[in-house]
Amino acid sequence: MDLTRHPDLLDRLAAAYALGTLRGGARRRFEALARQSPTVRAAALLWQERFAALTELQWEEAPSPNVWKRIENIIAAQRQPAMGRRRAANGALHWWRGAAFAGAIATVAAVAFSLNLLGEVDRRDGQLAQLGSARATLAARNAQLAAQLQAKPEIQYVAVLADDRSAASMLVTFDPAHSTLTIKRVGGYQEAADKSLQLWALPPSGGPRSLGVLGENPVVKLTAAENQVREAPALAISLEPKGGVPTERGPTGPVLFKGALLKTS
Repeated sequence: MDLTRHPDLLDRLAAAYALGTLRGGARRRFEALARQSPTVRAAALLWQERFAALTELQWEEAPSPNVWKRIENIIAAQRQPAMGRRRAANGALHWWRGAAFAGAIATVAAVAFSLNLLGEVDRRDGQLAQLGSARATLAARNAQLAAQLQAKPEIQYVAVLADDRSAASMLVTFDPAHSTLTIKRVGGYQEAADKSLQLWALPPSGGPRSLGVLGENPVVKLTAAENQVREAPALAISLEPKGGVPTERGPTGPVLFKGALLKTS
């Protein structure tokens, strides 16, 4: 079956592959297809990027101070039986003294009840304060999450740029809402210190147009207008002198990677 003719099925298989739920022979067949088809490779890499981006929305959580308190309470509870047995032995030896102190015990019990009542009131006040604080924290986190979701890229174009042996080397995605091209190195290529990699749009007519020079970082972001990208059916990366070359000259060095630009929706 040609998966490229069934985009819905390809999308589901790519998602399952990236998530790890596609296993056994089905996974091996999908990997074989990905080695042969840039469209299948692009779909798999795109879903890997989406799942990786989900981790950016998670915030760090420190253990609550109540965790240590619970541990202390458990340890104290485990010690109670032994302490109770010792107290029972002492009580058996001195049971006759209890009557003499009955009145005092009743007074102490009344005082303890009053103190416990006041403590319960304080505890409930503290719980209300904690509830208010928790609500404020939750509201702040919701606002932070909404801001992160709004800032997340809306990928509408993707390209897998491969070398002359069809080995994927660069994943290019484009977010027209933020006019951002993101280039991620997925291969092991590293240019020399006196060289730069330059990204080119290959329109159906006319010469190549430069979209920017890549830095040495694993992920590079470039600014580009949607009309610069959507009109190009393919992208390429050439090896140029340090800092790149002017766009009107076109590539002067060898073209190392190229691939078709696909629309995701």
